[in-house]
Amino acid sequence: MPDVIAEVTTETLQAFADAWNRHDVDALMSFMTEDCVFEASAGSEVCGTRYAGRESVRAGFAEVWATFPDAHWGNARHFVRGERGVSEWTFTGTRADGTRVEVHGCDLFTFRAGKIALKDRGAANQAGADQNRDAKAVYREVAVANGDPEWEAQIREVFSK
Repeated sequence: MPDVIAEVTTETLQAFADAWNRHDVDALMSFMTEDCVFEASAGSEVCGTRYAGRESVRAGFAEVWATFPDAHWGNARHFVRGERGVSEWTFTGTRADGTRVEVHGCDLFTFRAGKIALKDRGAANQAGADQNRDAKAVYREVAVANGDPEWEAQIREVFSK
């Protein structure tokens, strides 16, 4: 990977994803700007956990593999439009306690000067959580409006198909 590329493409994002799957933090950092930010999905902040600056981002990336030593992102699809991009994927991994995780997710990217300035997983998670919360509220309201609050589960099942 060259130090500077003219424009981020879907091929660039695939190379970035490949580096994640190799657990290659040096390769990952070659894609990042000097003042990069990684907003991870887990954490106590609104954005999850925010890692700002190269050393902090490097540590945040490494923490993912420490938590999930067999971490893998498969079925990747990428979209780039100007200074913004999206990667969709299926994450699989096993925690130290043996808990297996499989989840569909996405990353939102902001690019600057041909590199990744922001890798934002938190906003994607928050949008999904907001959508799920709103949908649950709608199911509840439909059940209550029909005079049968106990139907909420059945209404959710019908609309989730």
